[in-house]
Amino acid sequence: MIYLDNAATTPVRREVLEAMWPHLTSGFGNPSSHHQVGEAAAAVLREARRSVARSLGCRPGEVTFTSGGTESDNLAVKGIALGAPRGRHIVTTPIEHEAVLDSCDYLRRLHGFEITLLPVDAAGSLDPADLARALRPDTTLVSVHYANNEVGTVQPLAELAAVAQGVPFHTDGVQAGGWLDLNVKALGVDALSLSGHKLGAPPGIGAVFLRGRLVIEPLLHGGGQERGKRSGAENVAGAVALAVALRLAGEERALTAQRTSALRDEFIGTVLRETPSARLTGHPTDRLPGTASFVFPGTSGEAVLLELEARGIVCSSGSACAAGSSEPSHVLTAMGLSADVALTAVRFTLGAGTSAAEAAEAAASVRAAVAAVASLGT
Repeated sequence: MIYLDNAATTPVRREVLEAMWPHLTSGFGNPSSHHQVGEAAAAVLREARRSVARSLGCRPGEVTFTSGGTESDNLAVKGIALGAPRGRHIVTTPIEHEAVLDSCDYLRRLHGFEITLLPVDAAGSLDPADLARALRPDTTLVSVHYANNEVGTVQPLAELAAVAQGVPFHTDGVQAGGWLDLNVKALGVDALSLSGHKLGAPPGIGAVFLRGRLVIEPLLHGGGQERGKRSGAENVAGAVALAVALRLAGEERALTAQRTSALRDEFIGTVLRETPSARLTGHPTDRLPGTASFVFPGTSGEAVLLELEARGIVCSSGSACAAGSSEPSHVLTAMGLSADVALTAVRFTLGAGTSAAEAAEAAASVRAAVAAVASLGT
C-alpha cells in the first residue's frame, strides 16, 4: 500500500508515542488533583504548554488545549464572536473547513450575526483588497484559513491579517502544521487552530492560540480548566504528544518541505503529462508541499479512488470530514468548477515519509486508473 492521504491523518511518530507512553501508564494523574500524582501531571502539562508556545512564538497562557481542529475552530470562532463582540458581522470565505463555516452559520441562526463570504479566484486565493472592502465598523471577526484542506492553496496570511486593522483575525492552521511557519507574531493573527493528528500525533488532541487581549466565551462549562476557556480534565498524554510533534515538525520543516515539494511537483507533472483529462486544482505554486489535487472530467472521482485503491494507492476525493457525501465539494464549486466536474475530484497528499519511488509508482497508476474508469463509461 502507498498511503497518499496525509491531509486526512498522519501516522503517529515513534518519538511522539515514546514521549506520551509514560503519561498513559505510570503518570496517570489528573492535573487538577491536589496531591503528588496530580501535581506531577500538572507539571508535565505546564511543560507541554510551554513547548507548544515556543513552537508558535506566543506566551504559554495563550495556548488552550482542545480535542482537535474542529473544537479549536469552534472555540476560536464562537468564543471570539460571543466574548466581546464589536458588532455582529463576520467575514470569512466559502472555502473554509466545515468547522468554521458551520460555526458561522450557528452564529447567524441563533445569535443574529451577518456573515460575509468573500469570493476566491479559480486557484482558491483570496485578494486582500476584497477583504479590505468587506470590513465594517461592526466587523467582530475575520476567519481565513492558512492553507486549504482540499486543494492545498496557501493564502497570503500575513498580508490579510495586516489588512484586518485591529479586527480579531482567526486562521485555521490545521493543514499548515508541519509544512508552514506557525509563528503567530510573524503572521499577525489573533487566533490559530491546530490538530495533532495532521502532524504525527494521535487523534483527539489539538490546540488553539488565543491572543491574551481577547475575551473568550467558553463552549464547554464545568471545572474551569484551561484558564476557564475549556472545561474538562486535560489530556496530558495528548498534550505531550502535540508538543513533541510540533517541535519535531519545526526542526525538520525546511528540509522536509523542500524535499516533499520537489516530489509533489514531479508527481503533478507526470499526472498532467500522461493523463489527458487531468486538471490541477488549487494554486499552481502557492500550495502546500504535499498536496496534489486534480479533477478528471468525464469520470467519477469515487470510481477513480476505488480503482487506485485496487492498485495499492490510497488517496481521497477531498476533505475526510465530508467522507460519504454525494454532494460536490463546496471548495471546488466556490472556485468556479461545475458540480459535475467537482464530483470527479481526487486529492493526493504526500507526507514526510513518502519516498520518490512511491510517488513515481502512484503517478504512473493514475493514468491507468482513470483510463480504466473512462473505459467503463463511469
